[in-house]
Amino acid sequence: MTQPQGALLVGSVNYDDAETTIRTAAEVLGTRLRRIPDGEVGKRFHWIMFQPDVLGEAEGIERIGDEPVPFPAGIDARPLRIGEGVDAAGIRLPALGYADAAIESYAIFTRLRGEGVVPEGTRFQVSLPTPVAVVTSFFFRDDRAAIAPVYTAALRRELDGILAAIPHDDLAIQWDVASEMGVIEAAPAFGRVMDVWWEGDPFPGLVAQLAELIDAVPVDVEVGVHLCYGDVAEKHFFEPTDAGNLVRYANAVVAASGRELTWLHLPVPIERDDDAYFAPLADLAYGGELYLGLVHREDAAAGAEKRIAVAQRYVPEFGVATECGIGRAPAGTTEGILRTHAEVALPW
Repeated sequence: MTQPQGALLVGSVNYDDAETTIRTAAEVLGTRLRRIPDGEVGKRFHWIMFQPDVLGEAEGIERIGDEPVPFPAGIDARPLRIGEGVDAAGIRLPALGYADAAIESYAIFTRLRGEGVVPEGTRFQVSLPTPVAVVTSFFFRDDRAAIAPVYTAALRRELDGILAAIPHDDLAIQWDVASEMGVIEAAPAFGRVMDVWWEGDPFPGLVAQLAELIDAVPVDVEVGVHLCYGDVAEKHFFEPTDAGNLVRYANAVVAASGRELTWLHLPVPIERDDDAYFAPLADLAYGGELYLGLVHREDAAAGAEKRIAVAQRYVPEFGVATECGIGRAPAGTTEGILRTHAEVALPW
């Protein structure tokens, strides 16, 4: 077995602030990382769970239920609906929070690079959810179809704000793609949520939407895709039989995109070090940076090396990552997870 080259931090990291995330990632992983995120700290700690608090402030959108549903970090987890008689097309959503967070963290990133902590040439990574994730998670029935273009436009404004504020040669955008995999796999948690968006098979629509998001990123900005099966209490919402649907979706999105994808991340469940899971990777039609999420906290380097050995039978060149973000990993385990990346992967 040869060591993989390079590592990717998927997005969330279990530190309290962006400076600790960036500083620790740079010190532990150095030139194994081509890009560093801010760890999705603060209200983004639980991925998209803060979005209902933001969207609920818009005129024409209501929270469902009279009492807040408590969630960690003071988040109100009540879902949303469009008010009776409200034309969704006329709803103006407030700033979603992603651009403001990116701009604030980028200032920290550049300061640390200026101090020599972050290696020169390393880009600042910003992870964004897809509209499918937010709309399917917090809206119901026909409201999904109505609010989807409104939320998509708001997310594109966030992207535009990031692109305007951060130099393009310093920036990398990652699209986090989890709910789409639930729909493709027909996971019970997702039911038939997409029927109100597309008639029949949702797969072509899911491909087209993700390709449009990739193409919205200018060619002088790096863009990546993180495919995911969720991370609630370090558990997936669906356990895939193998990597077949990941490969099928990735191949279709790459073919449909007008620009090149800079990197692609595919998850690997901890219990899968068998040929059956990895065999579909032989059909992956993608020649850019590939990262396999085969680093797991529970079995560290020894487990990662088992999965690496099997994966290399089907795809010889890839870097390493965790299968999802590590923001919800137990306190005190984060640096150990980062060091596992360094143990099993070579620098660029």
